[in-house]
Amino acid sequence: MSGIYLDYQSASPVDPRVARFAQRYLTEEFGNPSSLHSAGLRARAALEEARSRVAELINAEDPSSIIFTGSATESNNLAIRGTAIRNAGKGKKVLTSAIEHISVHNPMKELQKGGFEMSMVPVDSSGLVDLGELERMVSPETTVTSIMYANNEIGTIQPANEISDVVHEKGMYLHMDASAAAGRIPVDVQRDGIDLLTLSSNELYGPQGAAALYVKKGVRLQTVNPGGGQERGLRSGTENIFAIAGMGEAARLARGEMDGESARLRSIRDRLIDEILMVEESYLTGDRTRRLPHHASFRFSRIEGESILLTLDAMFDIQVATGSACSSRTLEPSHCLLAIGLKHEEAHGSMVMTLGRYNTEDQVPVIAEAVKKTVGRLRELSPL
Repeated sequence: MSGIYLDYQSASPVDPRVARFAQRYLTEEFGNPSSLHSAGLRARAALEEARSRVAELINAEDPSSIIFTGSATESNNLAIRGTAIRNAGKGKKVLTSAIEHISVHNPMKELQKGGFEMSMVPVDSSGLVDLGELERMVSPETTVTSIMYANNEIGTIQPANEISDVVHEKGMYLHMDASAAAGRIPVDVQRDGIDLLTLSSNELYGPQGAAALYVKKGVRLQTVNPGGGQERGLRSGTENIFAIAGMGEAARLARGEMDGESARLRSIRDRLIDEILMVEESYLTGDRTRRLPHHASFRFSRIEGESILLTLDAMFDIQVATGSACSSRTLEPSHCLLAIGLKHEEAHGSMVMTLGRYNTEDQVPVIAEAVKKTVGRLRELSPL
């Protein structure tokens, strides 16, 4: 790819080592893992190897706790709807935070149609969950509380241990979406006391079309995709062996390389934040210290985020985001930015940069100069 790509949170390239590893499952080892002949058994072995590698990445107590799905959205649906419906006899309340991804909010809204009560815990100006409000709102009837491990739009990392303590003291199960965090920072489901955890292959430099849901032993779910009974009957359908094997290899590489790569990206991120905050009326969104190592997000007064994105792309060949890619076709301001207290006009001026394997220190002054010129040009044109 030419130019400077700064949107790794929405899509990442497949690591060439992962592509080479998984290639054979497209053309040679293409058997169905449910088949009993030798080709099927080889596919089954690849599936279970990938399951073990994903389990190791998050320190799951057993590989069987990993359920493969087709996307993080599907994993979130299975976690939330599956757990809520299966345990509805114990309570019909679900709880989340105000800054969750729409793949968490929307399944909960669907549950409301079936008589569930949905509530949202507020966050502070940096995006951290209000633990006092969480404690007040969770109850024995709260079957599922879903709080993301780290926010994909503002980069803030939540205090997983403290959230877990509150939820398990008064409620039932804790689900965390770790799509943005796994492979970037250490995620340990046993240490953090997590019952269900969502992971995404592409966030690990694996193929798109694969994801996983960790389900702690003893947590009971209702399938939301009935069929042939694959994946412990929780996610029926023939497994995508190419994508799943690739995810397993990507998880293995991430586990071994995470510390060094995160330290490298953190250095670039900090320089980038310092440079961009020198632009007049620019502001960091999210927490400065409790932040994903590859994540830098900003807002600028008196201009639109979409204009920043399009100008940087067209004039400087730099690709950034202006919020979650899953909501990018709407003209509404980000619900995440509104939840941290920004006004509508402030939330419209957002820019999100997420770094990856192919970003380097020497790109920082180029990016900063492009942003400075872009913001200046757009402000000259702005009626505001």
